[in-house]
This record gives sequence, C-alpha cells and structure tokens, in this order.
Amino acid sequence: MHVRLAVVTGVLIVIGCGGRNESAQPATKAELRVSDRGVGPITEVTLGPLDEALAKKGKIIFEQKCNACHKIDERYVGPAIKGVTTRRKPEWIMNMIVNPTEMLEKDPIAKDLLATYLTPMTFQNVTKDQARAILEYFRQVDGAPTEHVSQSKTVAQ
Repeated sequence: MHVRLAVVTGVLIVIGCGGRNESAQPATKAELRVSDRGVGPITEVTLGPLDEALAKKGKIIFEQKCNACHKIDERYVGPAIKGVTTRRKPEWIMNMIVNPTEMLEKDPIAKDLLATYLTPMTFQNVTKDQARAILEYFRQVDGAPTEHVSQSKTVAQ
C-alpha cells in the first residue's frame, strides 16, 4: 500500500512540476501602452509651466489622503514620492491615484510595485481634479519649471 501511494505521489509531482513548452512573448504595443499610461479614465494630460496654486491644493490633498503611506524622500508603507514625475507619465500617476484597484490588477508596473512594497494602494475616493492637483504637487516636489519671467518678443520695425 505504501509503495503504491509513493509511486502515485511521485507521478503527480512529476506531472505537476513539468514545464510547459511555451516561449515568452515580447510585450505587445498595447501592453506597453498600458504600462506607459496606466489603466483607467485618464488618457491624456497636457502639462505646462507649474501652476503653484494648484500645487498648493495638491499638497493639502496629499497630506489628507496619501501621507499615511507615502513620504516625500523616504520609502514608507509605499514608495517615496520624490522623482515620480521623472519615472512615470502624468497619465500613469493620475490613473494610479484615481484607479488603484484596477491598476494593481492589470498594470505591470503597478504589479511590480505591489510585489516590492507588499501593500496594495487603497482607494481614497480621489476625483480626477484632485488627482490633477496632487500631480501638480508632485511636479513641484520634482522641481518642474515655473513661468515667472514673461517672455519678451522682438518686434521688427
């Protein structure tokens, strides 16, 4: 009886551990686009010079809804914020803020972040407008240029 059980167990292990003969396929353009802009309602963001008033609103929202898990210069429960606008497109950042559940299910970058930090980003009921303000705050943290000096135009006479 024990011999038969050992043989059956061995066969099941060999079958279960057998590798599939599938080769890894390169990411399709659609998959790359998903990881580039994320998954969610934000499909295009047009950025101009930093809007300091919007960044100020974004800082307040960040402190209310995000600061428990994210710090500016250090890893905490989630990744540090500093540098995010140089690593990710604005659409990706905003989609992660307004649509974290679907991003964690479908976006390869978000999945990697979850594997690293082991804590899913929670839905904070942030609106698109609030997410845009938070993005502007992130841009301010990362040193996005502001338009303080008016541009002079040379006029031919």
